[in-house]
Amino acid sequence: MPAPDSVFHAPNANHLWAALLVEELVRHGVTHFVVAPGSRSTPLAAAVAQNPRAEAHVHIDERGGAFLALGIGRATGIPAAWITTSGTAVANGLPAAVEADAAGVPLLLVTADRPPELRDTGANQTIRQPPLFASVARWATDLAPPTPEVDPAYVLTSAAHAVARARGLHPGPVHLNCPFREPLAPVENGTGALPDHLQAWASGVAPYTETIEVRTAPAPEAVASAAQALSGCRRVLLVAGQGADAAACRRAAEATGWVLLADVLSGARTPEASGAPFYDLALSSAAFAASHAPDAVVHVGARPTSKRLQALIDRAPLAIRISPEAGRLDPAHRVTHRITADPGPALDALAAAVRSSPEAGWREAWNAASGAVAGVIEDALSGGEITEPHVARTVAALAPSALVVAASMPIRDVDSFGQPLAPVFANRGASGIDGTVATAGGVARGLGAPTVLLIGDLALLHDLNSLALLRSGPPVVVVAVNNDGGGIFHFLPIAPGGSGPAPLAPEAFEPFFGTPHGLDFADAAAMFGLRYYAPDSARFFERYLEEALASGASAIIEVCTDRHANAALHRAITARCAEAVGATL
Repeated sequence: MPAPDSVFHAPNANHLWAALLVEELVRHGVTHFVVAPGSRSTPLAAAVAQNPRAEAHVHIDERGGAFLALGIGRATGIPAAWITTSGTAVANGLPAAVEADAAGVPLLLVTADRPPELRDTGANQTIRQPPLFASVARWATDLAPPTPEVDPAYVLTSAAHAVARARGLHPGPVHLNCPFREPLAPVENGTGALPDHLQAWASGVAPYTETIEVRTAPAPEAVASAAQALSGCRRVLLVAGQGADAAACRRAAEATGWVLLADVLSGARTPEASGAPFYDLALSSAAFAASHAPDAVVHVGARPTSKRLQALIDRAPLAIRISPEAGRLDPAHRVTHRITADPGPALDALAAAVRSSPEAGWREAWNAASGAVAGVIEDALSGGEITEPHVARTVAALAPSALVVAASMPIRDVDSFGQPLAPVFANRGASGIDGTVATAGGVARGLGAPTVLLIGDLALLHDLNSLALLRSGPPVVVVAVNNDGGGIFHFLPIAPGGSGPAPLAPEAFEPFFGTPHGLDFADAAAMFGLRYYAPDSARFFERYLEEALASGASAIIEVCTDRHANAALHRAITARCAEAVGATL
């Protein structure tokens, strides 16, 4: 239905332009607006509040709000608009923009600003905002301050272009900087009339500028060249990362006999497709990794979580990369063929063009190795003790609609030990731990469904105030693994007691890397009005997780573990997996 006429009966040019901007964004599918309180952004906030089709999410922390918008965009593929006032508030959007850039997530950064005449003058709450996101933005513009002398259709076309660039073949962040002069309040001054030539637009629901998304078809010569290179290859791995076309990956594996190794974030990890979900631990067997090196890798989507798989990719003599945009994903400089096109059609075309058959037993060997690992995992985690691998495996199995995983140890554990039934999301573009709680809140709102978040204690402390977001919207069950510090550092060469060549002394390692804090999250749950559970066994963890999910309310389930014991358990499981996989050779 058309927006109410009152939306465009604005008291002044500031509020007219803001109303036009929000309405045109809505008409292009942007319905989620994350708003932080502020004075300079008053016209924008008022426009969101007055638009009946704009869904507002208010959060006091701009950094968390930006990650909330990122989570919505990650879950839906449609950008959410983050609206903030001027000054350091704007700088708080940079971490989310960096992740959106690296991960290819659409995001609109709509920032209020002082007008040009107040910049570089010492005016309060004024910084150099226009270039702040220049290194990551797909497009950035410094809009003119609202004035009757400029046709407001300019605002509509700018909004349309912003959405098109954010959602294009290379999705990512877009920055709209919006300078406003006084009055910021809805003071009537006769400058807010809608021009006659926009009346027809105002009375309808169609965008002012219609943008047709164009998909890039694979160039026949690129497909033919890659297919020719693959013609003599009988040991091909198809690696699917986050952003891959899961269905196309399954089709290609079935049609060609390639072994599909699907990252947990790809959506393509199913036993029916590859039978080798536990490839990471299978590659802990040096003998298996050496005897099953591929002669070619076809890689679709983001880089894999598994370092062992990445090492195998880096040794392949032939590497074919399929991506919708021309950017490099090749840190080891091994890509020999690059197909820039929509991944689904490109992979279908390549699979149809290849004229080779897999080596006898190639897929069966990977299936057997993964099956051996599955047996070790089942045995190692069935004793009733609550451990970090057990928690990762359980949340992967029980998350009903979506699982968000923090970018440090949790994503590695889910990738190694889990076989999720629901889609898995993680901020693995830049792999920071910031904004993880807010991202989970955004995923839940974007999908409109209950979400499970698996997060470590440091990442939760880093984003603690975003727990306020979980009091509304679809519930988020936060599974917080509290090992009193940075557990992942125990897997690095500097860890005392590990196998590294140069471990630090414990008195140096603990304060700078272990970072013990001695805190728990019971009081945080009470502060934000969330249910709280503290299981002390695997059985009670599973029971509490099911209970929290059934309650329909957000909750924190705190699992306390020991960093040193966790590192030892991982080493023991890895050694057993290597032995079991070796026995399959």
